[in-house]
Amino acid sequence: MSSSAHEPKPRGYRHASVLLDGAVEALVHDPDGVYLDGTFGRGGHSRAILERLSPAGRLIAIDRDPQAIAEAATLEDPRFTIERAEFARLGEIARAHDLHGRLSGVLLDIGVSSPQLDDPERGFSFLRDGPLDMRMDPTQGESAAAFIARAPEGELARVFKEYGEERYARRLARAIVARRGEQPFERTGDLAEVVKTAHPAWEKHKHPATRVFQALRIQVNGELEQLDAALEVALEALAPGGHLVVISFHSLEDRRVKRFIRHHVRGDTHLPRGIPVPDAELERRLEALGKAQRPGAEEVEENPRARSAVMRVARKRY
Repeated sequence: MSSSAHEPKPRGYRHASVLLDGAVEALVHDPDGVYLDGTFGRGGHSRAILERLSPAGRLIAIDRDPQAIAEAATLEDPRFTIERAEFARLGEIARAHDLHGRLSGVLLDIGVSSPQLDDPERGFSFLRDGPLDMRMDPTQGESAAAFIARAPEGELARVFKEYGEERYARRLARAIVARRGEQPFERTGDLAEVVKTAHPAWEKHKHPATRVFQALRIQVNGELEQLDAALEVALEALAPGGHLVVISFHSLEDRRVKRFIRHHVRGDTHLPRGIPVPDAELERRLEALGKAQRPGAEEVEENPRARSAVMRVARKRY
């Protein structure tokens, strides 16, 4: 499962880790512990975690992007291990390292990274023309172009509405299906232009294709299903007292994280009030550590993509 260093070297796109200090401070409560970074990206969080660990500490990182894996191969630290996988497989990876139920902390920094957005060849951005791909791992699964080519109009509309919260989902799906009948979509610029032309109400300071591109990226990478699965297996992989830190970048993700933590903080709410039942029987397995945190004005000014970030932190009870 471990990745090879013989991957293509990453391109030189800058990436600023969001909520870096706050996330690492919330995560690392034991310098001698073993931690898991479920989304290595370009290694900002991983490097900061390693700085806080003692010589006895250990960090395992995960990423499915070949360019992220190539970046991780440059991090030479005997306490560090990188695995190429989807973060929903973190439980499987913890077992492979004989660490299941023993992790001191799990960090999940959800969403697309700046290098992925900034590289036109990855096909994530409507601002830079490139192949219509959008896969976190370009060697696996269906590209955005392939999905658009085969999805019925109703499915396109559903994806735009559910994953992009796009008000004009049906109208935009209809325009895309009409155009693909004449010529298939292969480039991001082409799709963005069709959506832009068909969209009847542009939001101020937001490109009209923003929601459609977000929806397609989530669909292609199974991001919400990945997040749901990762939260469940992270809870099991943590040791009692272990910390779960999750950074999300839009409401669809944050609602899931908030609901998951709240469910395990409250436990079984169907039991009558006042009955003396141990926490283990109530399944109150998490304790929320503070309120949701957002980046400050200074960080947003330095990195505008951080403005929508929300961080939630919880500790495993048992």
